[in-house]
Amino acid sequence: MFIPQMALAISAAALAPKLARRSGLRRVLLAGFVGDIVSMSLLALSRLLLDTPDSAFAVLLIATAALGFGFGATVMALNTYAEAFFPERTDGAVLALNALLGLGTALAPVFVAIVVALGAWWLLPIVVALLLGIALTQPLRVSASAEDTSSPGSWSNLPPRFWLYAAAVFLYGMLETLNGNWSMLYLSSERGASPRDASFALTAFWVMVTVGRVVIAAISRWVPARWIYLALPLLLIVTFQIAARVQGETDGIVAFGLAGLACSAFLPLSISFGGNEFPRLSAVMAGELIAFYQLGYGVAAFGIGPLHDQLGLRFAVIFAAGSIIALPLAAVAASVIRPLGSR
Repeated sequence: MFIPQMALAISAAALAPKLARRSGLRRVLLAGFVGDIVSMSLLALSRLLLDTPDSAFAVLLIATAALGFGFGATVMALNTYAEAFFPERTDGAVLALNALLGLGTALAPVFVAIVVALGAWWLLPIVVALLLGIALTQPLRVSASAEDTSSPGSWSNLPPRFWLYAAAVFLYGMLETLNGNWSMLYLSSERGASPRDASFALTAFWVMVTVGRVVIAAISRWVPARWIYLALPLLLIVTFQIAARVQGETDGIVAFGLAGLACSAFLPLSISFGGNEFPRLSAVMAGELIAFYQLGYGVAAFGIGPLHDQLGLRFAVIFAAGSIIALPLAAVAASVIRPLGSR
């Protein structure tokens, strides 16, 4: 069911810079909101098809595809706007934006629980429609360069250093997804944690992702962002070893809270570093990096299951192996920050 979501999220993020060049960044953002409205509307309407499961499933496939499009287009546009509106503080602006994204991720289950309790699924498209309405009242003008007037045309024409950033966010996407998608199953199936306690550990992960972004945005005034960028994958190496050795509920909450802190700022800093290094390609960098992040997400989301179910690898072994992926991530991060000077 989530394959259409992944495919559309990657496609939308990758193609959004070209759409921004032709139609404007504002229209890309509005198109993303429309995709979200379509997704939430179809999700709400699927309740009417409970007696016809095949039809309901088809509607949900379209809904997840629309959600993927909405996510890819909206996140690309918002990150580009953050860089364009705060040129002197791009690192802090992008971190703050992504902190709000993390807060939304953490609060989404609470909001959905309220919707379910009220039986008011129609609230979902209405909330997104309000966001669209607010966006329609704003001019959202940026410079021509921010809308990518010098698009390279194809990936083969992108600067060579783009591929360093792409490799970084791809590896990071795998590691974030390993923590965010598989921690509950790991703790409940192999460490004896109750579903409630396992959910607390996952909540700790997402809360610390958000808190970490806020804290790092604050301390980046005094600590060079490039050193924070390098420290995060090094911390991931350690946290995966801790996660692989947890024994109880408290250990799990602490381990995945640390993992959330280690994941917190890496993607936002990758986007802001890339946009600052190639300012005339800021929209391209934001869109393509989000696409590669989503690709890494997809590899881990769909690849861990066969490793566990078909090859028989325990989740503890898989989490320990996360350090092996974090090692080249640290090496790539060191290559990214080398020319960044005083940042």
